[in-house]
Amino acid sequence: MLTGGCLCGACRFEYCGAVGAASYCHCADCRRATGSAFNVGVRIAPAEFGMVQGTPAVFTNTGDSGRALSRHFCSDCGSPLFTSSLAHPDWTFVKAGALDDPTLVKPEYESWTSSEVPWARPSLGLVRYARGREA
Repeated sequence: MLTGGCLCGACRFEYCGAVGAASYCHCADCRRATGSAFNVGVRIAPAEFGMVQGTPAVFTNTGDSGRALSRHFCSDCGSPLFTSSLAHPDWTFVKAGALDDPTLVKPEYESWTSSEVPWARPSLGLVRYARGREA
């Protein structure tokens, strides 16, 4: 079981299912949403995921891929929690930093490397995609 939540504790979630691929995303939207050089997301099945405390706020925008992405975050402290997309209804991406045990995260690839910043790059020898990746 994966558990996690926001900085202030108002939002908590649980996940009881297989943990999918984790990845780094270097797109400009992820940089702005995280306030960092990249996002680290863990793919999970939404049917096995649920909020056990609080109701996250949601912001939806269309990325460079042309697809809408909904970013769910705590409305009290602003912590990013997970993302979802109507284009991929079988996936939810939990933010690795929101997990209670981030050691469970095993990144497999990097996407949108064409947008990466020169001052921060993971050096894990992962497969790199210049744009998005269909998993």
